[in-house]
Amino acid sequence: MFKLSRKVLFAIEAVVDIAYHSGGQPVQSKEITRRQGIPRRYLEQVLQHLVRAEILVGVRGPRGGYNLARERRRVSAGEIIRVVRALETASDPLDTEDSSELAEAVIRPLWGELQDEVMTRLDLISVDDLCNRAHAQGVESEGRQYLDFSI
Repeated sequence: MFKLSRKVLFAIEAVVDIAYHSGGQPVQSKEITRRQGIPRRYLEQVLQHLVRAEILVGVRGPRGGYNLARERRRVSAGEIIRVVRALETASDPLDTEDSSELAEAVIRPLWGELQDEVMTRLDLISVDDLCNRAHAQGVESEGRQYLDFSI
């Protein structure tokens, strides 16, 4: 079974939180921590890497925080996962120097194909899709209080 690391899950949660709760205003990391229960030490590290990868934009100042760098329909779950996986230093459990011929010829290629298929599927899922799922599940958006539709 495929299992995502905690950092990958935290990154996806944080990006969706920012997209879902921003209401046009930067979202502070302490608010993400409060809503999602993500430890600050993990969150800040992940957020900075997402800024460097141009998925997020950091806004400085007392009312600063994070915004999406692009429209939420233009950021995919696959893109977020690739950024975080590039950071992770833990070695892949399949990376062993003492692999058998069978593992090298059959098992590793199969595992690679499966991972490629999963990533292709995740590339089709946008942050907008995930926000729409949150809305459909009745998750309250704190960002709606900042929206003003008056002209």
